[in-house]
Amino acid sequence: MLRLALSPRWWVWHVLTLGAMGTCAFLAAWQWGRAGSAMGSALNVGYGLQWPVFAIFFGVMWWRFLRLEARRIAGKDVDEQAAPPAEAEPVQEVHEPAPAAAAPVVVEEPEDGEGPFGVRRRAPEPADEDEDPQLAAYNRMLAKLAEHDRGR
Repeated sequence: MLRLALSPRWWVWHVLTLGAMGTCAFLAAWQWGRAGSAMGSALNVGYGLQWPVFAIFFGVMWWRFLRLEARRIAGKDVDEQAAPPAEAEPVQEVHEPAPAAAAPVVVEEPEDGEGPFGVRRRAPEPADEDEDPQLAAYNRMLAKLAEHDRGR
């Protein structure tokens, strides 16, 4: 992690974080000074307490980003070591067969054929399984969920 923290990219983050924290410390001191002056108020005291919280936030986020980057790099090294050789056969995905076709969804339309807000509703057209089997499986799942919701 030390090598990562000393990389040129992270030097920029270190400088930005320290600058932001220093700016927050300056603004907190300035607000405390204003609170003690004749023109000061409770609002200045609140800001004087708020700016150190912002500074702590910048420090915590800097630390979290550094740790996340270190974990990402460590995870990449582990994945590269555990990778199978190039001659290995590719893994084929196994797809489970789609469940049997559910009953088609029938949308009950009011007599005038309009739903709420004057929008005309109609049942979806059944998908052609020869055209796109994934879409047909998805539509069957939606039909099953709609039937389950009607049963409540």
